[in-house]
Formats: sequence, C-alpha cells, structure tokens
Amino acid sequence: MGMTADDYLSQLQALLPQGPAWTRDADAVLTRLLDAMAQEFARIDARADQVIDEADPRTTEELLTGWERVAGLSATSPLDGSQMSVDQRRSNLLAKLVERGGQSPAYFIQLAARMGFTITITEFKEWSVDDSVDEPLYGTDWNFAWQVNAPLVTAQEWSVN
Repeated sequence: MGMTADDYLSQLQALLPQGPAWTRDADAVLTRLLDAMAQEFARIDARADQVIDEADPRTTEELLTGWERVAGLSATSPLDGSQMSVDQRRSNLLAKLVERGGQSPAYFIQLAARMGFTITITEFKEWSVDDSVDEPLYGTDWNFAWQVNAPLVTAQEWSVN
C-alpha cells in the first residue's frame, strides 16, 4: 500500500525549517504548494504499485500485449479469430510461461486442445514375428514415429482491414 497525499504533505512539512516564515497552517500558500507536490508524489507512488502489478503476468493489463508478443501468443482465438477475453489471454500467457513441455502423445493432444483443436495420435512399432500377417511391416525407426490425426480443414482465413 502506497503513501497518501496527506502522508507526503506531512513529510514535506516535517522537512521545513522551524520559524514563523515556514507556517504549517492549512490555508497558507506554502501549505497549498506543498500539497500540490504531495498530490503528485502520491500519484507517482500509486503508479509505481501499478507497475509492479504489470510485471506479473497474472495481474497485467496494460502490458498484456507486450507479454503476449514475447511469449509468441495472439489475442485472438486460433479457431475463429475472435478476440479472447483478458482473463483467457492471461490464462494462455501463464500456461505458456509455466509449461514444461513433454514428449508423450497425451501432452500433444492436450496442447492441441488448448489451441482449440481435437486430435488423436497413432503410434507405430516395428513389425515382429509375433505380429499378425495383416500388420504393416515397419522397421525399427518407426518405434520413434507418430502420426497426428486432425480434421482436414484447420486453417482459418483472415485479413487485416
């Protein structure tokens, strides 16, 4: 919690020398001058608190677009191009910043779902003599291959108007 204008006015008055020329009377010109300074100090103090909020992706508002640019995100939905709400954008940003990644099919299915796509993944394995004759004859390299099954049309047209 920042300091108020009254707090700053009290501090400024405490810095004044003692004596009749340095009055603390509320109606004095000097007090009104110090009060104007105190108002600006309080405004700057409050703004500093806001800057701290902007440095946190969970509470950012003004810098959300910059955070998204750095994280490689967009403010629009990948499915229909509609504008997402600020809460959705913050949620996507936070997920992007804290995600650790993965190599499992479940991770990539979840990643696609977060982007609005429904996919399945087919895993392959090399053929062995225990497999039926109807199985495809894959070599050992196929143990490390996946096939992503997605809808035929996933691209959305857009233009800048």
